[in-house]
Parts: sequence; C-alpha cells; structure tokens
Amino acid sequence: MAAKSKIDVKYLKLEEIHPYENNPRFNKNAVSKVAASIKKFGFKNPILVDKNNVIIAGHTRLEAAKKLGLEEAPCIIAADLNEKQAKALRLADNKVAEFPTWDYLKLDKELKGLGDAFDFADFGFGDALADEGFGTSNSAGGPEHLQDVRGRCPPRRKGRERRPDLQVHG
Repeated sequence: MAAKSKIDVKYLKLEEIHPYENNPRFNKNAVSKVAASIKKFGFKNPILVDKNNVIIAGHTRLEAAKKLGLEEAPCIIAADLNEKQAKALRLADNKVAEFPTWDYLKLDKELKGLGDAFDFADFGFGDALADEGFGTSNSAGGPEHLQDVRGRCPPRRKGRERRPDLQVHG
C-alpha cells in the first residue's frame, strides 16, 4: 500500500501543463462535454500531473480549458510518484473508469428530481438515453423498460481481456 500523502491543489498556467506524448486515449469526442461541465459547474476536478507537469490524468480537461479560453487550471502535482508509477497510474486511471455501469432506475429518479434545471444533453446524456428509448415518447416509460435496458447490457468478462488486433491502413 502506498504511503499517504497530502494533496495540494495548485493553479498552473495552461502552457505549463504538458500532455503526455504517448497518451493512448482518444479524447476529442469528450472535450465539448467536459467543457460544458466546467462552464456550468466550474473546474471541480483538477488535472493530475507529475513533478514535471506532464499529465497523468486530465488530458480532456486540459483541452476543455483551452476551448473555454481559460488561462490556468487547478492541478494536483503527484511529485511522490516515480516515472514508472506515473505511467502505471496513467493507464490504471483511464482503464478503471470503463468498468462502472448505470443503474437506470436510479438515474431516472435523479434526472426527474432535477426537472428542467439542467440540459443533460450538454454532458452526453441525450444521445445515450435516446438510443435506448429512455425518457422519450417511444419509451415504455416504466421500470419494466429500464430493467430491460439493464438486462441487455453485455456481461463482464472475467480475467484478462484480449487486446484487439491492430490494423494499419495506409
């Protein structure tokens, strides 16, 4: 277990924050959604950088900040990590975010509880919910439909996932 360390948030100028040159994630499709969230709620989730201000987690947040014309962003500097630890955390942070799923009954309750206070399409909910017929006139509208949506989710595989074959098109 890693030693506990105090977390300090420091504001860095955007030009002082360096994207990791070998970032394996494609973030472009999420930038406008993250920018909408930052614009609506403020920059509440800092960018995590190493001791050289290279991003460990937060490439999309950096691009969203640029899109919004911000001059600086809140950062957590993980100066206690060595290079291999930073690389491992960079991969782990992105991978573990893929595993959670939605409880559509609770999501429906949360969205209805907010009413028209927020347009969740700005944050990517519109397309996903419409794809499932959720909250639309085509939706069955009841818990049965939501259970059905959950029931169609593919089961998680146990053990190691097979890496996809890479194809190079010239």
